[in-house]
Amino acid sequence: MSARLQLDDVTIQFGGLRAVGDLSFHIGPGELVGLIGPNGAGKTTVFNLITGVYRPTAGRIRFNDIDIPGHQPHQITRLGIARTFQNIRLFPSMSVFDNVRTAMVMHQQHGITHALFRGPAHHDEEALIESDILELLGIFSLQGEAHTPCKSLSYGDQRRLEIIRALATRPKLLLLDEPAAGMNPTEKEELMHLIRFIRDKFDIAVLLVEHDMKVVMGICQRVVVIEYGEKIAEGTPDEICRNAAVIEAYLGTEGGDVHA
Repeated sequence: MSARLQLDDVTIQFGGLRAVGDLSFHIGPGELVGLIGPNGAGKTTVFNLITGVYRPTAGRIRFNDIDIPGHQPHQITRLGIARTFQNIRLFPSMSVFDNVRTAMVMHQQHGITHALFRGPAHHDEEALIESDILELLGIFSLQGEAHTPCKSLSYGDQRRLEIIRALATRPKLLLLDEPAAGMNPTEKEELMHLIRFIRDKFDIAVLLVEHDMKVVMGICQRVVVIEYGEKIAEGTPDEICRNAAVIEAYLGTEGGDVHA
């Protein structure tokens, strides 16, 4: 299977600190891969490298056979990579609809001239965008909240809205940064079903950073484990559960249960 995303010996240094070192892994089309490690292991740094926030000091990152270091974040989004964040980054005073609308800008075919004169091409495109947004909201049972300020949504619905906004950019790879943070057990179970549904419905690959091991081990096909920015293990959830290096580095030498 050809790789959708390929990292080869990726390293980034901030002064004397090597935050990520010689990291290599890949994600195939339609794959659901987990990226885990202790606090400070470098997981979010990896996301920032993939999305162009940081440029690697060394190594290669390729997406659909395109070298992406040097591209700006908006250019990488246009190529087909979208992400969510640990802390929800919605526009709280804007409606649910308008939050998703902001993500549609990059796919507009007509520019400012059409918008100013509001000709037929502008109205046709706006109608299509509105239809697409309402369809996305409907898929996630938020169509009835389209005109609600997003700050009025429940925490779980705000998390879903952030995912919807990412999907509105039409990605081929979705990076989810701790989407279960702050969720109760019921919401986490719903999230697991949602992530699988997204992968299948939209035919996209997913890279998941998550501290909740029940979520990671319950839905990921492969798991990459990093510590101090370096890969210490990679394999199926069952293989990771039995890996001595993971148990020691991630869970502590006393063991514990990787499924906890």
